[in-house]
Amino acid sequence: MQRSVDPAIYRQRNLIERFFNKLKHFRKVATQYEKTARNYLAAILIASSRLWMRQYESAS
Repeated sequence: MQRSVDPAIYRQRNLIERFFNKLKHFRKVATQYEKTARNYLAAILIASSRLWMRQYESAS
């Protein structure tokens, strides 16, 4: 039985999955090097910021 998929939701899900894939390329995030949740969240935020800046760097 074929399920109907909302294209907008699928597009958003695909975008999020690709983001997490890119995030896993950062060693500290992929190996969960940080011991505390606060430091791990900080590593994720730094990696996310670097990905965000890289996107705008290539656009200009």
